[in-house]
Amino acid sequence: MSRDRNTNRIGQRDHAFHDWYRFVLSFPPHLVREYIEDFGLGDRSVVLDPFCGTGTTLVESKLRGISSFGIEANPFAHFATSVKTDWEINPDLLYSLSCEVAEIALDILRKQGIDDAIPFDGNTSDLPLRQLSPEQNKLIISGSISPIPLHKALVLIECLERYRTERAYRHQLLAIASVLVSTASNLRFGPEVGVGKSKVDAPVIYPWLAKIGDMINDLRNVTGLNHASTQVYLADARCLEAVLPPRSVDAVITSPPYPNEKDYTRITRLESVVLGFIRTRTDLQVLKKALIRSNTRNVYKTDDDDKWIKDYPEIERIADAIERRRIELRKTSGFEKLYARTTKLYFGGMARHLAALRSVLRPNAQLAYVVGDQASYLRVMIRTGRLLADIAQALGYEFVRTDLFRTRLATATKEQLREEVVILRWPG
Repeated sequence: MSRDRNTNRIGQRDHAFHDWYRFVLSFPPHLVREYIEDFGLGDRSVVLDPFCGTGTTLVESKLRGISSFGIEANPFAHFATSVKTDWEINPDLLYSLSCEVAEIALDILRKQGIDDAIPFDGNTSDLPLRQLSPEQNKLIISGSISPIPLHKALVLIECLERYRTERAYRHQLLAIASVLVSTASNLRFGPEVGVGKSKVDAPVIYPWLAKIGDMINDLRNVTGLNHASTQVYLADARCLEAVLPPRSVDAVITSPPYPNEKDYTRITRLESVVLGFIRTRTDLQVLKKALIRSNTRNVYKTDDDDKWIKDYPEIERIADAIERRRIELRKTSGFEKLYARTTKLYFGGMARHLAALRSVLRPNAQLAYVVGDQASYLRVMIRTGRLLADIAQALGYEFVRTDLFRTRLATATKEQLREEVVILRWPG
């Protein structure tokens, strides 16, 4: 595969449905297509993405008439995937209801002296701005969104709730999430999610209507087609047998979290909080406990996934090297002391996932795991793909090959890190 830096970008043909809301760390639709073709999947096949994020694999499968299952532990990402694969809504109904709600919201704003099309340049202290609760404010990244755009979003959400029509509500809510991140917020996305230049004001209602328009165009293009079945479960990828039927899956195409110290819950935190998917710190903790332990912020005293890899000396060697490096550099903070343990918990969690997966795979099922090498834990190299292949083989999978997806430059070490697709087969 190409090493070109554009490998992860999506082409013009890939915007339909994917652009309703796209997780910033999503892998590209063309990669899913390549493995659908490589695996020879057709309308009688069933595809699983056990770390489905915001649904790239499921949308691509549905576009090709292939049934699919998705597993996602993040409530907002689960919601986004569910909506992106729900093509039964009447586009005309969605349009008319959204226009009505938009006009009501715009009228409320006008009466407050706010025009969604013209940036506000008055004294914000004179405005009756809606706000998040103190607890909600503590959950989002400070400075994520300015007071006026937040107010507009909350007014729109209130209007949706007041004039709620169930058949359109979820699509309308997802469109708000998309606008929150892409237009209204101050967020910027690089190696990490952060806060950029603060906007005093930003349009919300009109971009929301435009996003609704995009949804309507996509839905009209598939009207009348016989859509493949898609089921999305809010569940832990380490406990697949609890939600999926035995021997029901022909192929897995997925990208699990990388062991890279990224807190994946931060990337969707603003929309999760504003739309009510996370309301308290307890909600956030419940979410983090359902995730593979890929960073020190979701490690807990009771975690024991590392028992799954106690017989893997290479993982123990890496963990020991990380701990030695920490001591050598005199890193003594609480999270730095967790680096070595997090590495073992990550690979233990992946081993637990692969073990649970066996019962839901049909004989000769084919699997593609997009993973990346990492050097973020105190610059100790972690060859994720190689280790994942070793774990899979010990659990009875056949290692087929590793495809290079792309290379990327590690900021700290200036090394080229590989992102790879590990191809496995389950003999049954």
